[in-house]
Amino acid sequence: MARALVTGATNGIGKAIAVALAKAGHEVTGTGRNADRLAALLEAGISPLALSMDDPAEIARQLEGREFDILINNAGTMPPLGHFTESDFADSARTVTVNLLGPMAVTRAILPGMVARCSGHVFFLGSIAGHAPYPNVAAYCATKYAISGFAHSLRMEVAQAGVRVTEIAAGRVETELYAGILSTEARAAMYANQTAIQPEDVAAMVCHVLAMPPHVDVTRFDINPTRIGSPTGTK
Repeated sequence: MARALVTGATNGIGKAIAVALAKAGHEVTGTGRNADRLAALLEAGISPLALSMDDPAEIARQLEGREFDILINNAGTMPPLGHFTESDFADSARTVTVNLLGPMAVTRAILPGMVARCSGHVFFLGSIAGHAPYPNVAAYCATKYAISGFAHSLRMEVAQAGVRVTEIAAGRVETELYAGILSTEARAAMYANQTAIQPEDVAAMVCHVLAMPPHVDVTRFDINPTRIGSPTGTK
């Protein structure tokens, strides 16, 4: 089976994907920053790797020489909601680093091996916020628009080597993304009445895409809840 690297694998979508891949028989390495949550990955048959997405140089150092057949660029962050002109620019800068430069650094470390082997699959967790504007999340939208453009340009660069690239354009997913940004009550209301998909739903789609024959590249898949909730928040 394949060797997979999943960033941000200690909770939410990343954990669901890592668990699904491990259950499918793949050799999975999951990254994160929380020591306790990393240790818990072992119980699911996932090898933990402490890795912070806000230090591209450290990413390159830790991943040097490591080879993977599947790369899930999932780790990301959401800055505090609010008008950009009233925000702390440091929050925006960190969002750009974690959501864009971090995945680029991980991909730069892993992709050359895939190209050399003429096989591999790279996923990027995008968002509907990377395809439509939303107020009060300008920096976040900017990173997701950038990830979308990067993923599609990258696909054209590596297609002839047999490497596939897929963008996941996720709508509202019930995760910890808004923890610390919205109150518990606000988050409960946002996810009420089945107006959010679950991390396991995204993981199932990833597994379906991976199962497609090598000559088929699902360049992007959109996944959204059937029922539409309040406009507050995106994936």
